[in-house]
Amino acid sequence: MRVDFAPMEGVTGAVYRRLHHACFSGVDRYYIPFLAPSADFHFTGKVLTRLDAAHLAEVPAVPQLLTRNAADFNRAAQKLAELGFCEVNLNLGCPSGTVVSKGKGAGFLADPEALDAFLEEIFRAPPLPISVKTRLGVERAEEFPRLLEIYNRYPLRELIVHPRTRSEFYRGGVHMDLFDYAARHSRNRLCYNGDLVTAEDCRRMEAAYPELSGLMIGRGLAADPALGEKLLGGSMERDRLRRFHDGLCQSMAEAYGSWSAVLPRMKEQWFYLLHSFDDTEKAAKKLRKATKWPVFYDVTREIFETLPLRQDARGFSQDGGKL
Repeated sequence: MRVDFAPMEGVTGAVYRRLHHACFSGVDRYYIPFLAPSADFHFTGKVLTRLDAAHLAEVPAVPQLLTRNAADFNRAAQKLAELGFCEVNLNLGCPSGTVVSKGKGAGFLADPEALDAFLEEIFRAPPLPISVKTRLGVERAEEFPRLLEIYNRYPLRELIVHPRTRSEFYRGGVHMDLFDYAARHSRNRLCYNGDLVTAEDCRRMEAAYPELSGLMIGRGLAADPALGEKLLGGSMERDRLRRFHDGLCQSMAEAYGSWSAVLPRMKEQWFYLLHSFDDTEKAAKKLRKATKWPVFYDVTREIFETLPLRQDARGFSQDGGKL
């Protein structure tokens, strides 16, 4: 079954995607953290760097758009097609308050009629196949059947379902009864996203839903970069994880121009990577307190040299956060 790396703002940027794909197997595609096109949106150098289209042959990637304006979506999709992308994804899952307050991301799910009109417009003559990443609704999981009825009217490349509502963010269990409903009633190919942390989790989903087109994994892969490879029978080795980490530090320094710029970005990475190790409480405190790059890097070196490497990231918190 196909494995996709979910888009994670601040984590899975172009530098990360390239290095992860070079160091680990088992991930088939990387979703690019969303762009938010508007009437005055332009594909500037910064945006093009974020998309990293020049490396599509090496690192298969799918860009994601977040908007509720069909004309803006269509203009951006046309440009993405010209850049060589083969698919574009519509973000209807982002639960961020600043996004939802504008009626975008998961906030768009509160207005099914407007969503239906939007989809009708973007599917009239799309320059690229369109997939959709969705939640079950805004407040109640019971909103989902109405949304699925709308999705079924359009030829989606794929429907990616995270079976939580916007109000649940990443808290609590997923609503597998509603995902079962999607598996029975979706007319489009279906991909599952949510709480896949170990190879056992992924294999259980594959066994329960052999008809799925793929699994999308975000936090689980960020916590255990070898997770996709483990599904192919591989494993994580301490030295390889350290090479990946050090390569990421160096590549970020080259991309962003200074170690001070690398520090907050690597703190974000280590919020997840700590779950690849045991006995991390003291190390986590040291990482949080570090304000200088040499101090921070010394702590990471201590982690690699002294802490036990876990077999999986079980126990990982889905609530999100930062060091």
